Amino acid sequence: MTQLDLSPADLAALEAQLGILALDPSAQDLLFLQAQTANAFTDAPVSDAQTRAIYDLIKWGPTGMNSQPLRIVLVRSPEARERLVQHMAPGNRARTLAAPLVAVLATDLDFHDEFHRTFPVFAGARDAYADEERRSRAAHTSALLQAGYFIVGVRAAGLAAGPMGGYDADAIEAEFFPDGRHRVLLVVNLGQPSDQAFRPRQPRLEYEDVVSAV
Repeated sequence: MTQLDLSPADLAALEAQLGILALDPSAQDLLFLQAQTANAFTDAPVSDAQTRAIYDLIKWGPTGMNSQPLRIVLVRSPEARERLVQHMAPGNRARTLAAPLVAVLATDLDFHDEFHRTFPVFAGARDAYADEERRSRAAHTSALLQAGYFIVGVRAAGLAAGPMGGYDADAIEAEFFPDGRHRVLLVVNLGQPSDQAFRPRQPRLEYEDVVSAV
């Protein structure tokens, strides 16, 4: 992990906040403060046990009506990797080929079919999303939340994530989701970060730039 480039004033402000959070400083570093998007990885494999542990953690993140529209395809075989890479933007192809594991994150537009398992206390949950337009919006919102949880979950497993948006979504959907009920959200490389994994960290907006009270 890289070190944060903080001024003394910023460091003092950060230290003052650490005691307010329930998360201990090492976990804050692992998940947020020292975590970055990875652009290169070691050859260390990512096991099925690791991906299962990640999912078993993130599945508890809140979504609309407990819906779980996120679907994850782990691209492991060389043949599947080649099929994916041909639909990535040129700048993303080499890193996608080299990553230990690639995950395609997609939204299941018919997520409401699973409500009998995920939200059994609400008998009318499936009917609440009978309208296709409303269901599509809800699926996209909740799946995006789950995609964020996925990236944090990868970090919680001691790995690094490299989410990418440069790809031909229609082509990937046709290649990996031919049923027509899925929409691609992100393609994420993951693994152990290499020494060349991270670029210089870019600034973020300050609290006063983002938060207002009414």
